[in-house]
Amino acid sequence: MSAENAFGRPGRGPTVASGGMVAASHPAVSLLGARVLAGGGNAVDAALAMAALSWPALPGQCGVGGDAFVLLRRPDGSVAAFGGSGFGPDGGEPAFYRDRGLAAVPLEGALAVAAPGAVAALAALHADSASRSLPELWAPAIAAAEDGLPCSVKTRADIVERRDALARDPGTAEVFLPGGRVPRVGEPIFQRALGAALRRLAADPADLYSGDLGERSVDALVDAGAPFSGYEWIASGDSSAGPALTCAYQGMTVHLTPPPTPGWMVAQQAGLCDGVLDGLPWLSAEAVHRMASAARTAFADRFAGCGADSGHWRSLLVPSALAAARARLDAGDLPVPAPPPVPSGGDTTSMVAVDAEGRAVSLIHSLAFTFGARMTVPGTGIVLNNRLGRGAYLIDGHPNEVRPRRRPLHTLNAWLVTGTAGRLLHVGNTPGGDGQVQWNTQLISHLLDHGHDPATAVAAPRFTVHPGSDADVIGRPPELRVESRLGADRIDALRSSGHDVTVQDAWDAGGSAQIISVADDALLGASDPRQDGVALGV
Repeated sequence: MSAENAFGRPGRGPTVASGGMVAASHPAVSLLGARVLAGGGNAVDAALAMAALSWPALPGQCGVGGDAFVLLRRPDGSVAAFGGSGFGPDGGEPAFYRDRGLAAVPLEGALAVAAPGAVAALAALHADSASRSLPELWAPAIAAAEDGLPCSVKTRADIVERRDALARDPGTAEVFLPGGRVPRVGEPIFQRALGAALRRLAADPADLYSGDLGERSVDALVDAGAPFSGYEWIASGDSSAGPALTCAYQGMTVHLTPPPTPGWMVAQQAGLCDGVLDGLPWLSAEAVHRMASAARTAFADRFAGCGADSGHWRSLLVPSALAAARARLDAGDLPVPAPPPVPSGGDTTSMVAVDAEGRAVSLIHSLAFTFGARMTVPGTGIVLNNRLGRGAYLIDGHPNEVRPRRRPLHTLNAWLVTGTAGRLLHVGNTPGGDGQVQWNTQLISHLLDHGHDPATAVAAPRFTVHPGSDADVIGRPPELRVESRLGADRIDALRSSGHDVTVQDAWDAGGSAQIISVADDALLGASDPRQDGVALGV
């Protein structure tokens, strides 16, 4: 049996094309991206159209009221990062929450919300490299919202999961629980108010921050008790291209999204695994142990001292710090997480696009947990995120303690890999909360350490150190979650190495990875079989 089929991969290889390619977690989203490329648009055009269609197509996973991060490789080989995440309320001092008897920032309702950054990031990406107007690129998303889009299995599951919370908000109840019931798979979901909001934002993205939509958002939050002033909302609308974070792996350059994303955690894990995994059998117990130990190290370091505006992470990537951490892993040291918790979950979606001129886009966006704060801005269809509740700590003096004008730490991150002279090799990402930095490291290892194609990489058995460092799970007992396809012998060996292993069903680790690779003059792409996505070429 070949390595590719050893773990029960679905019997299909990567999509192959010579012009351009896209991959996303929803087939309609991928189809739209492919149509944009086929119609003469570039990879940025495709990604912008796909992102907007994701809002009505996967409403539990992303939205106008959420955040987004993007990596862009331009035809000249330069790589830029676009950050789209916002601040919590200007009145959100720790005392505000403690005076209300709270031990953590809430996960639902107005107090969970940070100002959204997705629209700002997409507008900055558009200004940088798009060839088509936003009204043209977002027209399909507007039509889908206004004319209705069939409810997918994923969206129905999201609605079932959050039914009680959705029922409490008039805006979410009207759209996602028509007549008080959960929609059937295939039944159209109409989001007409969202369509009208998208029409306004396509004409002027700043409307969400300094215009009428921004004012209505802040008014709704203030009316619900959140201490927003409006100024932090306007400040969150500022996004522009900046440098990507980079690290070396197997002689290649890995480009990552900088803070507030945890891209540095992928770089740290790469530094702890480079030159080790290529000498071990693919997904052997020894290899999984090393990657899991590296992930646990990164989470312990993140909790110990990292915040969105803290430079602590830089000290973790210097050669001496990596060498010391490698020595600890070589000696068998297993770092463990730290202090108190509440319940967990989350949703995100992502996409990749490559065009014939060498542009590549890795884009990921989210509402944080499923349907975010489960709160809409009245009359707009805009569901607001709960990133403040998910990402900020209520821990005295911590660099990630909730504070005005401090962005909470993020789980979202994206990556791409270049080789000699900046040649594009791979572009990818995956949703999955604190699983992202671990699974992205695994994907990069599958590609660079073992030379696997994208289809093999996205379908490989996944393993996950838990807890990570989300505000809602810190302090839980450490465990290593593995898909059963890894095999009983490997699982037993991991237990012998000191891991408390929890075995998941064969395909239940989570995530929905997307990868496009460049091979000679062709593009190879794949979308994770754990969700409904597809890679399409032109």
